[in-house]
Amino acid sequence: MLEVKGLVKIYGKQMAVDHIDFSLKGGEVVGLLGPNGAGKSTTMKCIVGLLRKTQGEVTIGGYDHLSVEAKKLFSYIPETPSVYDLLTVEEHLQFIAQAYGIKDWKPIAEELMYTYDLLDKRKKLGRDLSKGMRQKVSICCALLTNPSVLLFDEPMIGLDPKAIRNTKKIFRELKENGKTILVSTHLIDSVETIADRIMIMKDGKIIGNDSLDNLRSASSSGVYTTLEDLFLELTKDE
Repeated sequence: MLEVKGLVKIYGKQMAVDHIDFSLKGGEVVGLLGPNGAGKSTTMKCIVGLLRKTQGEVTIGGYDHLSVEAKKLFSYIPETPSVYDLLTVEEHLQFIAQAYGIKDWKPIAEELMYTYDLLDKRKKLGRDLSKGMRQKVSICCALLTNPSVLLFDEPMIGLDPKAIRNTKKIFRELKENGKTILVSTHLIDSVETIADRIMIMKDGKIIGNDSLDNLRSASSSGVYTTLEDLFLELTKDE
């Protein structure tokens, strides 16, 4: 569903993303990990078209990632949620539904607002929402379109424990329904239990891309190491 070939992003003289290749298939949850400055968010933004890639090819569902056909297939939840100041929570969902031509959106919106404890906030303006509430609205808007591919950049930051638990549950349900999910995060524990595969970035390169069990087997720390220990081993300075 998502294929990245030879992706490069250069800022001035800095190689932020260095010729990376990876692909994600349907029904797969992949965790994208890396230290600060590794290139995770830059990779995400290049995939969704918020940053212009220097070179490389990105396709979603077989379509070029910048095409209208591709944009209909994916949803993106940024690290810093952005909402409209003068739209209410409910109006955000209505706006997305109208933009995507979703007819029977209200029952879905009600269920999403219930899941994220937003029903009593439905008439609250975006400018009056906390960061956590904005994150919840952003996630609800992304899920409303029933996308085939979901790209989450630090989805758990700002969420309360109940919302984190519900988001993990939704990830599992989406996976069961054949959806493709790429999650970029610093919160290693949040992906260890749900990811089928882990990709680890460092200095703009992918230095690990396999199932957790296979990464453990290849690690010098042994098969019983935690993902946190494995991450720190792979990303340590030489």
